[in-house]
Amino acid sequence: MRFNDAMPLIIEFEGGYVADPRDPGGETNFGISKRAYPNEDIKNLTLSRAYELYKRDYWDAVKADALPAPVRFPVFDMAINSGVRQAIKTLQKSVDAVQDGILGPNTMQAVWGVDPQRLVSRFLGNRLLFLTSLTTFTTFGRGWTKRVAENLTRI
Repeated sequence: MRFNDAMPLIIEFEGGYVADPRDPGGETNFGISKRAYPNEDIKNLTLSRAYELYKRDYWDAVKADALPAPVRFPVFDMAINSGVRQAIKTLQKSVDAVQDGILGPNTMQAVWGVDPQRLVSRFLGNRLLFLTSLTTFTTFGRGWTKRVAENLTRI
């Protein structure tokens, strides 16, 4: 999957403008949060600007184009949902690499050394384990779990 193929799914997951007071990210639009982007006008954020931010700050940050195709979307999606560093650490855990949150040559070698379908399964399982450890799981866990399930059905 490539970036332009992934984005419609991300927008489907994220939806439009929301200002849920229970969300620690604050107001969001297309999944772009005020907490992560305090200088953006979230309410008036354009879809085009959201694409730019997702490409630069998430897709490129997890080096998605350098990952095996089946794992690109799940890692990208987790980076958006839980942060780039956590997505990389979860990927590293899934390949038994040092969990330092840096996607360097050792991690990439380990990633390419695992069957991609097995890697996707391990990654999404580890993602669920991480999500269930969060204190906000009781509030947002159903949606997060559904999102991981959607990852499984679309890969």
